[in-house]
Amino acid sequence: MVKEQLREVQKNIEQACIRAGRKPEEVTLIAVSKTKPVPMLEEAYEGGARDFGENKVQEIVAKKPQLPEDIRWHMIGHLQRNKVHQVVGKAVLIHSVDSLRLAEQIETEAAKKDTDVDILLEVNVAREESKYGFFLEEVEDAIMTIKDFPHVHIKGLMTIAPFVENPEENREVFKKLYEFAVDIGKKNIDNVTMAVLSMGMTGDYEVAIEEGATMVRVGTGIFGAR
Repeated sequence: MVKEQLREVQKNIEQACIRAGRKPEEVTLIAVSKTKPVPMLEEAYEGGARDFGENKVQEIVAKKPQLPEDIRWHMIGHLQRNKVHQVVGKAVLIHSVDSLRLAEQIETEAAKKDTDVDILLEVNVAREESKYGFFLEEVEDAIMTIKDFPHVHIKGLMTIAPFVENPEENREVFKKLYEFAVDIGKKNIDNVTMAVLSMGMTGDYEVAIEEGATMVRVGTGIFGAR
């Protein structure tokens, strides 16, 4: 069942890319495996999934040793500063850097381990009170501070769009983040690229791709409801 659903999502991604005049290889599918047992992840792996996203550090820590080494783990949930030391060196990308204090903590831990950490800044485009992240007007100031951190590298932006019945309602959110990323990219800031736009989930990933997403985070669409 997981393999079939994964194939379906991959097909939808390809079709969304065709509609947008993009190449399917421009979009990375992250299988959001939070709360899912290892056998389900193994099935997704057999179906070709290599990028897995977790909301909690302890799930990455627990699952990583049980699964193939070529899996790329993505930290996509809210990250507490006291958990940073556990995830540095385990996740290929931390999508959810939502404050300067968190970025500082990542720099501290990365320096201790003498390693580099790739991050995305989480942007609360829709300004939802229930969500974490920088507001759009705060992002550039944060970038100008974090760019000087020797061990932390900004690779792009992430957003969690509002939960809506009609995915079209989120098109504007994705468009705004894409346009902002393009503007920042043009400034050629040292240690900062806008190569990654992590946006779109099970309900709206096709619209996100049409608006420029390079990573989509799909859980329910692959693994079923929690």
